[in-house]
Amino acid sequence: MNEWIGVFKRGLSLDNPLVVLMIGLCPTLAVSTKLDGTFFLALSVLFVLTTSSVLISLLRSAIPELVRIPVFIVVIASFVTIVDLSLQAYLPDIYRFLGVWIPLIVVNCIILGRAEAFAYHNPPRLALADGLGMGLGFAGAILLLAAVRELIGSGQIVFLETTLIELPQWYRAPGVVMLFPGAFIVFGFIIAAISAINRRLYSRTTHPVPACTITEGGDVR
Repeated sequence: MNEWIGVFKRGLSLDNPLVVLMIGLCPTLAVSTKLDGTFFLALSVLFVLTTSSVLISLLRSAIPELVRIPVFIVVIASFVTIVDLSLQAYLPDIYRFLGVWIPLIVVNCIILGRAEAFAYHNPPRLALADGLGMGLGFAGAILLLAAVRELIGSGQIVFLETTLIELPQWYRAPGVVMLFPGAFIVFGFIIAAISAINRRLYSRTTHPVPACTITEGGDVR
């Protein structure tokens, strides 16, 4: 159980895919102008990452080494199709906002990277922990970025046509925050804050959390 929790926690903090590993940045910076659209993108990535990791782990002994990448893409694409059709049917406005970024989940560096580096070499229970940890770590970072950008850039946060927060009328929103330069600036502050929190948390532990390494037998150490 401690091993499962250790793998799960690394995706949330020390190996966070966005603020530490810096992968999956294209959809993060492009979509994070509205909290509701970002929420469903994060939920979609979490679903696809977790389910594909578990299935790839279950099938790892039956997947030939030479064709593993095409098999990974087929598995991931199957789950992305479920997400794509579900959003199109039940949340058409969100689907239109996200646009091409839903189909592009198939080649998202986070999902393909975890399939290759972790799920293919480890048992399903650890693949589940890695998928959940990485997915929730991605979701937390991108939702924080979206909330800050939408609030500062538009003066309010709206979720599915419901206003959650609204700044006073005298506030004049700087439009640059909704553009890519503003995204990089806000994201840089978030990276600095998360890095400081990680240093403070893990500097207090007498036994730092060890890195997850994969042995030839496929076990995590």
